[in-house]
Amino acid sequence: MIDLHSHTLFSDGELLPAELARRAEAAGYEALAFTDHVDSSRLEFVVKGLVKAVKDLQPHYRMLLLPGVEVTHCPPDQIAEVIGDARALGAKIVLVHGETLSEPVKPGTDMAAIMGGADVLAHPGLITEEEATLAAKKGVCLEISGRSGHSLSNGHVAARAKAAGANLVFGTDTHSPDNILTLEKATRIARGAGLTSEEAAKLFERAREFFGERE
Repeated sequence: MIDLHSHTLFSDGELLPAELARRAEAAGYEALAFTDHVDSSRLEFVVKGLVKAVKDLQPHYRMLLLPGVEVTHCPPDQIAEVIGDARALGAKIVLVHGETLSEPVKPGTDMAAIMGGADVLAHPGLITEEEATLAAKKGVCLEISGRSGHSLSNGHVAARAKAAGANLVFGTDTHSPDNILTLEKATRIARGAGLTSEEAAKLFERAREFFGERE
């Protein structure tokens, strides 16, 4: 299992980075990104904390760990700047909290994330054909979500991505121990979104490449 999306006590997750890493390792994970929620007010605190966490933990794990963020509920015209600032502070992966069906995310967020060069647009909801096409062009990955509520549009996201040639990845969006998924369960969720077994496997192949690019 390779997971590009998780949360710790640095935002609204229940676990310290050390405990989340250990639980992920015990579940058979190959790689895990810590991607806590940020806006401009919390960005420096969160990124510096997660960079230190990964520095301290990585020598004790074969599992690859990455520090990152999920830019969340920022006004669309701030998103590109926050993405750039996050990378400058040391975030190795930048997600943007997309226009999920389960939360009142400001319209225009999906487009701003794509134009701003996010690595992953998380749970992008009813993403448009134009947005999916731009995501493909700019190399922004679209997420198939393992989280209740955010997963409601997985089938739509998968169909849009396939039609546009955009890359799909899987994220558990872990906030608590029971959100940690096995590869088998994650694959079943992807299959439920309309992907074939081969297409589901590519979600994790792409994630593996993504981690490799950032080692």
